[in-house]
Amino acid sequence: MSRFIHGLAVACLAVACTTAAALTAAGPASAAPAVPAAHAASAQAGRPAYVAPTRTLRYGMRGNDVKALQQRLAALKYYPGPIDGIFGGDTLEAVWAFQEVQGLSVDGLVGPRTGHALVYPRTYKARYPNGGALRVEINLTTRVLVLYQNNKIALISHISAGGGYYYCSHGHCGWAATPTGHFRTTVFMPGWITVPLGVMYDPVFFIGTVYAIHGEYNSSVPVNPVSHGCVRIPFDIASFFHTMVKTPGTSVYIYK
Repeated sequence: MSRFIHGLAVACLAVACTTAAALTAAGPASAAPAVPAAHAASAQAGRPAYVAPTRTLRYGMRGNDVKALQQRLAALKYYPGPIDGIFGGDTLEAVWAFQEVQGLSVDGLVGPRTGHALVYPRTYKARYPNGGALRVEINLTTRVLVLYQNNKIALISHISAGGGYYYCSHGHCGWAATPTGHFRTTVFMPGWITVPLGVMYDPVFFIGTVYAIHGEYNSSVPVNPVSHGCVRIPFDIASFFHTMVKTPGTSVYIYK
């Protein structure tokens, strides 16, 4: 699985599931004439970082405009999967996360409104800016996970948390809810871990070995909250998320 680049760098009550932006570096054959700083700044200001697509992009599409979308999402610290011009599951989940942060309708379509937001994106506002240089903030209302490294956003991911339904399993009944508060990572377990309610992938636990941030196949990380209480993230993100936090000890803030 591709690694997250571009700066990205009882058991659980939920069942688990589901960057790669390739960097190309090419040095010039000879030194170019120096450009005055004022002229360079002016040129940069007149050139948008992203040009919105002229067609509505959606899951399953291919093309250079999809590739440009993936590059833009990766630059904004979302994980679109391989930068290959194919609008697949990882790109869809990244678009969801972006729309959630921007306060847009979460439909996975990159039309005029989402395209405009990609040109002029809103930065996620931290709830706990003094909560630690390395920390995880999980917003259950916005439905995103935001990972901070050196007090800067390193990753933004869509999540599916507790679904709010009543369930019974193995003689235990309760409400499917994700706890809120300040926690710390406790342990990481690699691979698929079997639990009474199913399986989870590469879980990073934050309450004993009961609640975790864990992977699930993307089809099980839908727009809506559906887990029994854990925080589901897309499979490919789970594959590297544990390398971006310190376990044990990283602060995890969960709020609505």
